[in-house]
Amino acid sequence: MHATTSTKTGFRWEMSEPGAPLKQTEFELPRPGRGEALVRVAGCGVCHTDIGFLFDGVRPRHELPLALGHEVAGVVEAVGEDQAALAGLAVVVPAVTPCGACDDCRSGRAPICARQVMPGNDVPGGFASHLVVPARGLCAVHADGALEGRKLGKSGCTLAELAVLADAVTTPYQAVLRSGLASGDLALVVGLGGVGGFCAQIAAALGATVVGFDVSPERVSALEDHGLALGIDTSAADPKDVKKRVRAVAKERGLSPAGWKIFECSGAPGGQELAWSLLGPSAHLSVVGYTRDRIPLRLSNLMAFDATARGNWGCVPELYPDALALVLEGRIALAPFVETRPMAEIQTVLEEVRDHKISRRPVLVP
Repeated sequence: MHATTSTKTGFRWEMSEPGAPLKQTEFELPRPGRGEALVRVAGCGVCHTDIGFLFDGVRPRHELPLALGHEVAGVVEAVGEDQAALAGLAVVVPAVTPCGACDDCRSGRAPICARQVMPGNDVPGGFASHLVVPARGLCAVHADGALEGRKLGKSGCTLAELAVLADAVTTPYQAVLRSGLASGDLALVVGLGGVGGFCAQIAAALGATVVGFDVSPERVSALEDHGLALGIDTSAADPKDVKKRVRAVAKERGLSPAGWKIFECSGAPGGQELAWSLLGPSAHLSVVGYTRDRIPLRLSNLMAFDATARGNWGCVPELYPDALALVLEGRIALAPFVETRPMAEIQTVLEEVRDHKISRRPVLVP
C-alpha cells in the first residue's frame, strides 16, 4: 500500500515471532492513498487462523512484526481522494479483498487472486486501534459512524460484534451458496463451533433441513433453537451409525437420499473423516475448516457416487451485503455466540482460544 503519514498515532498488538507474546506498539496513522481507507477499529474477532499464525507455525505472507486479526468492523476515519463517499461510514472490512481487475477476478476466480489483501496476513490487521485497507468491497453497515454500543436492526448486535461477519459468517455463506443448496435440501454440518455454527444457521435460514455434528454436546445444544433439526454428539459415535441416523432423518422428513450438502467446518482430522464418510449419491462436500494434518481417504468415492468436493477460501466482498442482511433481519443469531473482551486482554484471550477455554467467538474491543 502507498500511504503518507499524519501526526496522529494509533496502537497495534504485534506478533514478533511464533509463540512469543504480542507486543503493543504505537504507530503514526497513515493517510490513505488512492483506493484506500483508514478504519478505526470498533471490534476485531479472534479466528483460529490467528492461532495458527501465533502458535502453530503457520507463516503469514507479510514479514514480522505484524498485527494479526482479519475480522474487523469499524468506522472509516479517512479515505483516499477517490473514495470520498465512504468517509464516516460504519463498515465491516472483508477478511479477503481481491483486486477485482486481474484475469482471475474477471473470470470468476476472485478467491485465488494473487493480489488479494487479507488484514493480519498481507497487511497489518485489526488487533489495533486503526488499520488501512482497500476501500473496494467495504461493507457499509450504516451511514452514521457513531454506532458504538447501539444495537443494530433485529440482530441485538453492536457494531463491534458485527466484526465476526467477516470470515465467521461470510465464509460459510459463500460455501453454502456455492453448494447450490436450495429450500428442501438436507444440509450436514460437521463442527458447530464458530464458523460451523453460523453455517448451520445460514443453511436453515435458506430453507434446508440441518443436521449438525460435534464432539461437544454443549455446542450441539446451543444450536437446537437456532436451526438444527437434529444435533449429533460424535464424541463416542460410530461413523456407520451416524450415517444410518442421517438416512433415517431424511426418510422421516421425506427428503431425498441423494444430493446431500455436506459442510466440513471442524478443521479437525476426525471431522474431516466423518464428512468424507457421509458422501452419498450426488452429494456435495464443501471443505471450510483447515488442518495441517492428513487423513486417509478413498478418492474413488467421488466417482462411485458422482459426487463433488470443493474447497472454500473466504468470501468475495460482493456477497457481504446479503449476509449482513440475514444478520440484521434476525435470521442469523450472532449475539448468543459472541463475547466482547478488551483488546488489552489479547494475549490471555488468544491463549484461551488455543486451549479451547472459550465457547463463544471472542471480539476484542480497543
